[in-house]
Amino acid sequence: MRKQIALGALALTTAVVLAGCTGGTNDDGGGDDADGSGVELVIWTDEEREQAISDAAAAFEEETGATVTLVQKNFEDLRNDFIAQVPTGEGPDITVGAHDWLGALVAAGVVDTIDLGDKAAEFEEVALEAMTYDGQLYALPYSLETIALVQNVDLVGEEAPSSWDDMIARGLASGAERPFVINTNGETGDGYTMYGFQTSFGAPVFVQDDSGSYTSEVGMGGAPGEAFASWLGANGSAGTGYISTTVDYDINNELFNSGQAPYTIQGPWAISAYPDVNVAVNPIPSAGGQPAAPFVGVQGFYLSSQSDNALLAQEFLVNYMGTEDAQRALYEADPRIPAWSTLAEEVASDPIIAGFLASAQSGVPMPSIPEMGSVWDLWNAAQSQIINGADPVSTWNTMVADLEATVAG
Repeated sequence: MRKQIALGALALTTAVVLAGCTGGTNDDGGGDDADGSGVELVIWTDEEREQAISDAAAAFEEETGATVTLVQKNFEDLRNDFIAQVPTGEGPDITVGAHDWLGALVAAGVVDTIDLGDKAAEFEEVALEAMTYDGQLYALPYSLETIALVQNVDLVGEEAPSSWDDMIARGLASGAERPFVINTNGETGDGYTMYGFQTSFGAPVFVQDDSGSYTSEVGMGGAPGEAFASWLGANGSAGTGYISTTVDYDINNELFNSGQAPYTIQGPWAISAYPDVNVAVNPIPSAGGQPAAPFVGVQGFYLSSQSDNALLAQEFLVNYMGTEDAQRALYEADPRIPAWSTLAEEVASDPIIAGFLASAQSGVPMPSIPEMGSVWDLWNAAQSQIINGADPVSTWNTMVADLEATVAG
């Protein structure tokens, strides 16, 4: 499912303009991409990342003569403000952001490509894939986030089950009330949490091209999608009942924390909800015979398409934020799995982090294409209906047809 990214060298043909800056000023009007005397780079960040960026900026300022101004914003405001302000000349040169913003940023024309050069080899492949759109890299990644199988060591041990069937057998043998529990967001449905199982049938939400970029071709149709839907129905209310729309996020966590279920699918954000459980984390087991590939979320740094100092801004990103020290500072400020590979392996000395890292390494980026916005309601609703006993194949195929029509329209 995952494709190797073609990271071609970015042809930087535009001379750096030091006579001005998005949101900044210049006093001497001269220099090149290594001389930032009098130039101001403006970076938008949230509170968590501000100090780590500031530390990297101090060395950059000393070595280039540039000034770096950090503007703190609420993370939830960054995307919309960036889209609104970059075209007016009031936006920053760089902003921190999530990878699933990328489609909207590209569509709005507010983000530029970057060239990591040899540094690309230092990052997890899935992180680069997430920040790639139509074969072009648009951001410096720094963190990963995904879901994985969380298990109660006292009930089922630490060993990863080899498959869905193996997991269920172990769960039943544990004597717990349920062999497994998963959040379906109640009656709403939760395609995000279920996605690892779906991909194990070979039914991706959208097809990826040879560069790793998502196309607008819906990948959930045909025999693989029907097989997943049939499996979902067989484990819903009309079958085993192992998957139920009576389970939302909080109920899921309570059932697992109380020992009523020895396995669940959750993210690192939920571990603190299990104070009573000795947990182990492993990759999601396959239900359909292919590897389970959950969604991976990535965060990183975007370069404004309207920056008057694009080469200098790229210099800061690649050579000052794209270092192990800077990536470590970002991790310490906001402990998500690092996208910097050697650092990711280092922090994976913690077995819980190691489990989530292993899951991320087998995962795929959540699509950042604009068409993804059309998916959730139809997809979630179809899954909920199938879990509740609707005919799996016809319900699924109707959803796929409706989604294809929506995307085409």
